[in-house]
Amino acid sequence: MDNNEYFASINEVSKRLSVPAHTLRYWEKQFPVIIRPTTGSGGRRYYRAETVQRLEAIKDLLYNRGMTIAGVKKMIRDGALTDTAAISVAVPAPAPQAAPAGISSADVDVVLSLLQTARDMLDDK
Repeated sequence: MDNNEYFASINEVSKRLSVPAHTLRYWEKQFPVIIRPTTGSGGRRYYRAETVQRLEAIKDLLYNRGMTIAGVKKMIRDGALTDTAAISVAVPAPAPQAAPAGISSADVDVVLSLLQTARDMLDDK
């Protein structure tokens, strides 16, 4: 959606976010405080640019950062989702974890090799 467009249809938003329209309707029910499309004739949904930004943020939190619906609702209650720029600060990307003490990189390589062998065996079935 470029800056000259004021409203986008649910189909346009669905394509932009690569999310089915029924998911967008579900998110409306789950997050009514921040996702309120305008309805036109026949009940068709139209989204403002700021609402699309919020939907993008919700998608990122749910799909990329592993948050739950309840977690996103808590962020909304806490006011963290009113400003989409604050989201990247509010939910930092998970830090890589170091191996526990006593586990060498050779041990990790053996485990990874075994997991790959198991995956190959399951793929062959």
